[in-house]
Amino acid sequence: MEGKMKVAVMTGIRKMETEEREIPKIKPDEVLVKIEYVGVCGSDMHFFEAGRVGNWIVDKPLVLGHEGGGTVVEVGADVKDLKVGDRVAMEPGVGCGHCEMCKSGKYNLCPDMDFMAVPGQRNGIFLEYCAHPASMCFKLPDNVDTMEGGLVEPLAVGLHAVNISGAKMGQSAVVLGCGCIGLVTIMSLKAAGIDEIYAVDVLDKRLEKAKELGAMRTINGKEEDVVALLQSMGGVDQVYETAGSEFTTLQAGKLVGAGGTVTLVGMCANAEIKLDIGSISAKEAKINTIFRYRNLYPTAIKLISQGKIPVKKIVSHIFDFKEIAEGVNYNIDNKADVIKAVIKMS
Repeated sequence: MEGKMKVAVMTGIRKMETEEREIPKIKPDEVLVKIEYVGVCGSDMHFFEAGRVGNWIVDKPLVLGHEGGGTVVEVGADVKDLKVGDRVAMEPGVGCGHCEMCKSGKYNLCPDMDFMAVPGQRNGIFLEYCAHPASMCFKLPDNVDTMEGGLVEPLAVGLHAVNISGAKMGQSAVVLGCGCIGLVTIMSLKAAGIDEIYAVDVLDKRLEKAKELGAMRTINGKEEDVVALLQSMGGVDQVYETAGSEFTTLQAGKLVGAGGTVTLVGMCANAEIKLDIGSISAKEAKINTIFRYRNLYPTAIKLISQGKIPVKKIVSHIFDFKEIAEGVNYNIDNKADVIKAVIKMS
């Protein structure tokens, strides 16, 4: 496909400019996707607000956005499973395919991972057209739209957290933090048959949403002593820290019950933080960590299609592509109001 497309480029801290670029040429194993919806992720906001996430530093112009859904408009010569007109969810990370991690199916841990909207890796998808490996584009059934396709990405994180934790029906769980990732973790727990879910946050709007999506009980951490409450019940089987907060990570050890599991989902700003190993060891509890997700897009799409996970309900704001800079800035400045923002690209 020939021609120009519009691209939103981060050019500095909280600065984004729209420029024209050539529509990319596809390789034989790629498809060209017309991007329709892109979710705004916490990492996009960190890069935009601070110019860095952990060791990744934005030192030259970067296209943000990695939670994408769209329609295939061109297909590479070697592509068999997709055709023009198919609507797809795009998995943003492409492993090398040759290393031990990729070959064992743990491609999210590939040392040469090429992930959208990460400095030094591949550009993101705050743009009109993207060439992407067909193997990382997943066809959406007729009853799943491309906005839901974009939301598969965060949902996969929640599903991965629940899988790694080994949560089972009949167990109790607490989710610390009810932003996007906390909410998809609650929906993933609910889909796995876990009903005794406690949701903790300090923002009432998020707690209301957690209740709507299946939390049995919501707790405002500023108003109630969550440690006293859950310790009075003997703790819970599963603790999920999704806020990426040092305070809640430290709290996790006091909330887990004997023989339980703590799963660290959120990433704290500082790499080195305090952990209550004493409490965790005394209960012989496990600690799990997760990094993104793997092999979960088909499952996530199926659960959305079956109506088991109403992922669209987390969306609180939709911004047009032409107001993308205002949209991302609004997200940063109004964290109490925005649960999940999505950019409508066309």
